[in-house]
Amino acid sequence: MTYRNRRPRRAAHATDVVVLGAGPAGLVLGNILLDRGIDCVVLERAERTHVQTRARAGFLAANTVRILTRNGLAGGLHRRGQIHSTCEFRTEDGRFRLDYSGLGPRERHTVYPQQELVTDLLTQFLERGGRIRFGTEAVTVRDADTARPEVAVREADGRPGTWRARYVAGCDGRHGAARRSLPARAVRHHRDHGVTWLGLLAEAPPSLDAVGYAVHERGFAGHMARTSKVTRYYLQCERGTPADTWSEERIWDELELRMRTREYGPLRRGRVVQRSVLDLESDVLEPLRHGALFLVGDAAGLISPSAAKGANLAVLEAEILAHALIDDLTAGDPEGLDAYSARCLTHIWRAQEFSHWMIGLLHGPSGADGESLFHNSLRRSRLASLRTSRTKQDWFAEHYVGV
Repeated sequence: MTYRNRRPRRAAHATDVVVLGAGPAGLVLGNILLDRGIDCVVLERAERTHVQTRARAGFLAANTVRILTRNGLAGGLHRRGQIHSTCEFRTEDGRFRLDYSGLGPRERHTVYPQQELVTDLLTQFLERGGRIRFGTEAVTVRDADTARPEVAVREADGRPGTWRARYVAGCDGRHGAARRSLPARAVRHHRDHGVTWLGLLAEAPPSLDAVGYAVHERGFAGHMARTSKVTRYYLQCERGTPADTWSEERIWDELELRMRTREYGPLRRGRVVQRSVLDLESDVLEPLRHGALFLVGDAAGLISPSAAKGANLAVLEAEILAHALIDDLTAGDPEGLDAYSARCLTHIWRAQEFSHWMIGLLHGPSGADGESLFHNSLRRSRLASLRTSRTKQDWFAEHYVGV
């Protein structure tokens, strides 16, 4: 289905910028372009209901809030978002808390469920007169090395179609048409961290007033508040574990064991309403520009959820690309587009570095006994430094909140 306002539009299937994907990256990009008078269309494979209800991360960095605010996109999160500034670590050596709002750059996170942010962005995009085609699957991007690339699509009714534009923004994730259309010269850096999480969404109030990271000999457990009535939990599990293998009773018992509730108090239980299995992987595509095709968000680089950077990088990259496109299309200035890849990769690799550090901090050793003992001792030393060293705490705060 196509949503549009009453203003006259160009001929169907032609625009300045085709945006693939209606996630945070695509909708932030589309909103900024429309606000500056750039014609664009968003192509989204899923239906609108699915887009507005798919639960994802909701941990927004301070810079992300600033980006959304200065572009008039932060009304909902300012009204309903919850400020978080503390994380708690629970380990075999005890527990400690870090109020990172008083460390490093002295900034905080805003917790705002991604489905609510996407709903806000989508509503604003349509109110600004944006065109979005739900149920339209981008199949491939053709002629990206020319001044008039094309996006071949499969319409909602199954018929093939084509969109022509000056530029194509691939905001459609790691399995989308943008990545599938890359030339052979594109380089993909990939790492499988060998860690698997069972991701859980529970209809249960938060049990901590902080983000909880529990390191246990049985594996990692995580607690992240989403709303006053919903909490996100993570449990490390064996690779290949089906999402529905564990009963709810086993899930809660394992969470309580790993989070050491005998020492620190019980969890507030509730119905588990969503499960998923996450193999922690990271990858980065280089470069992020191929002629008229640009990669944004998860299409540009996949980052493990251990450091909550994915959505924040996506919003940052979307703003950078939006202003570069505006400069080129309104003033004939290509400098921003030429610098886009290098500029974003600097942020991406810095986030990857911290994510990799967090994975090593939170997860127990694997492999041969000697290697396991070394890894475990190293991890405990890192946690001890984080507990006692103000220099390490400032470093953590800078990277934990920043992108």
